[in-house]
Amino acid sequence: MSTATIRPVQIAPSILNADWTRLADQIAEAEAAGVDWITLDVMDGNFVPPITFGAQMASAVRSLTELPIEAHLMVEHPEDHIEDFIAAGVNCVTIHIETTRHPHRLLQQITDAGVEAGVTLNPGTPMSELDAVVPICDRIQIMSVNPGWGGQQFIPESLDRIKQARTMLDACGRERAHVAVDGGVNESTIAAIVKAGADWLVAGSAVYNHRESVADAVARLRRALSSG
Repeated sequence: MSTATIRPVQIAPSILNADWTRLADQIAEAEAAGVDWITLDVMDGNFVPPITFGAQMASAVRSLTELPIEAHLMVEHPEDHIEDFIAAGVNCVTIHIETTRHPHRLLQQITDAGVEAGVTLNPGTPMSELDAVVPICDRIQIMSVNPGWGGQQFIPESLDRIKQARTMLDACGRERAHVAVDGGVNESTIAAIVKAGADWLVAGSAVYNHRESVADAVARLRRALSSG
């Protein structure tokens, strides 16, 4: 991580792993536990096999919390959906570099709407695919699992990709931009992830694991981070 900028670590639970029958309570519990964002994993059944939810869910979550919301679009043709999620009140839209031939245009569209623009890539996609868009993105999100399902194991090689992402951002003057990580973030991996340069962490099953309260789960992550 660059030593020039101090970046507080932000935790963003993914509601993919929450109990949707009591979603309002689950979001309130996360907010009370001191999380920083809420993440919506939007899947279309094409880019990834599962189907989750769309902009209506984003609007519903917006009505339940004042926390900032990220919409992670794991969808083909993201250009067909960006405006709907912005209208629903999300604070960041993250697109996959693999899903569009015009990532620069889409990221600029998101930025022009006053919303943070994120770009992410799958574990098998070369980091060089981001070269053209790094100067205009607010975050690079490293997928540290193959997208589609929660609860997967962290891919260790992702640590090098996190370091590369931080270097890429700093090299083009984007020191304030975030390096986000999505997949396998838990008490065993969080310290190494942050040491590699990440400062924005999506946590799904580590927060909504149904074995402990959300407050206890978030506290466990924070302790692991501070002791690492």
